[in-house]
Amino acid sequence: MSEVLYYFSLFSFVFAVLLAVDILYGNSTIKRLKNIKPDLPDKPPKVSIIIPCRNEERHIKEALQSVLHLDYPNYEIIVINDRSTDNTGKILEELSAEYPALKIFYINELPSGWLGKNYALYFGANRAKGELLLFTDADIVYKKDSLSRAVSYLIKNNIDHLALTADIIMPNIIMNMFTGAFIVFFSIFARPWKAKDSKSKRFIGIGAFNLVKKDAYEKAGTHNRIAMRPDDDIKLGKIIKLSGFKQELLFGKDMLRVNWYNSVEELVQGMEKNGFSGIEYNILSTFWSAVSLLLFFVFPFIAVFITTGMTQVLFLGIVIILFIIYSFSAKDQNLNPLYCLGFPIATLIFIYIIERSAFMTLKNGGIMWRDTFYPLKELKSNKV
Repeated sequence: MSEVLYYFSLFSFVFAVLLAVDILYGNSTIKRLKNIKPDLPDKPPKVSIIIPCRNEERHIKEALQSVLHLDYPNYEIIVINDRSTDNTGKILEELSAEYPALKIFYINELPSGWLGKNYALYFGANRAKGELLLFTDADIVYKKDSLSRAVSYLIKNNIDHLALTADIIMPNIIMNMFTGAFIVFFSIFARPWKAKDSKSKRFIGIGAFNLVKKDAYEKAGTHNRIAMRPDDDIKLGKIIKLSGFKQELLFGKDMLRVNWYNSVEELVQGMEKNGFSGIEYNILSTFWSAVSLLLFFVFPFIAVFITTGMTQVLFLGIVIILFIIYSFSAKDQNLNPLYCLGFPIATLIFIYIIERSAFMTLKNGGIMWRDTFYPLKELKSNKV
C-alpha cells in the first residue's frame, strides 16, 4: 500500500507542477481591462446593451443605474422582463419614468424549445439597433468607463467577441473560499487564455459580459443555436469560435462586479442547473470528475498527515503548489490569499454541486430553473 501511495504521490506531484505552470503562465497572458486606455474613434459603433431579468428586485436598480451612467457616447439599453413575479416590474417602471431612454420589453409567455434567459437574450438581440451587442446580467454593476475601455480594445484589436470577468462579491468566508476554488477549476476546464488562439479549440464566454459584433452573432447562429443550453454564456463563445471569429477574454477586475449568491444554499441551488450540463449530461464523466477532484485536490491535504518519508514530502509539495495556484487565482478577485486554507472544503462543495446536479436532473427528468421546468430530453438534444 505504501508503494502505491508513493507512486501516486509522485504522479500527482508532477501533475501539480505542470498544472501550476499552465495556469500561472496562462493567466499571466490575460490582459486587464483597467489597463486599457479608452481610445474611441470619432464615431464609435452603437452598442446595444441587452439585459434579461427575472425576479431581480435585489440588485437590478443598482445595476441599471450603473449602466445608465456609463460614459460611452453611443449606446442603447434593452431590458427584457421575463415573467417576473416580484417587484422587478415595478422597479423597471420607476426607472423608465426617470430615464426615458431605457427600453423595457415584456415576455409573458415562453415559447416551447427555449430556456427563459436564452429566449430573452434572443428577443433583445432581435430588437437591437447596435453594431455591437453586449449580453450582460441584471446584477452586474459597471464602472463608468468600463464599456469605453472594452470597445476601444475590441476595435483596436479587431476582435469579434470580447468577454470580461467580473469581481465576485460573496457574503462570508466559506463562499469566498469557494469563489477562489471555482476560478481554479474554471481555469483547468476552460483554459480561457487559449480562446484568443485561432489554432486552439478552446473558447470562452462570460455571462457578466459578452460583447459581440452583431454580424458575428448572426453568422454564428444566434441564441437559437443554443436555445436549450443552461450554460448559454460559454456556449455562445463556443459557437462564435467554431464559426471562425476572433475572441478574447480580459480580466475585469475593479471595473465590474456582481453579488453572486447570498448563502451556501443559494449557491448550490443556483449552480445546480449548470453542473450536469457542463459535462454534457454524461453520468460516467460526472463520476470521474468527482473521483479526480477528490484524489488530486482533497486527498493530498489528508495524506500529509497519514504518510511518512518521501511520500509525505511529495504530498506536502502538492499542497504547497495548490496553495500557490489558489493564491494567484484569488488575487484577481481581490480575495484574501489565506482563503486557500479552505481549498479542500471548497472542493468538496464543488463536488457536491456537480453530483447533486446530476442526481436531481436525472431524478426529476430535467431541471427547474426560475420557476420553469425543462425536460432532460430537450436539454440533451441541444448539442453544441
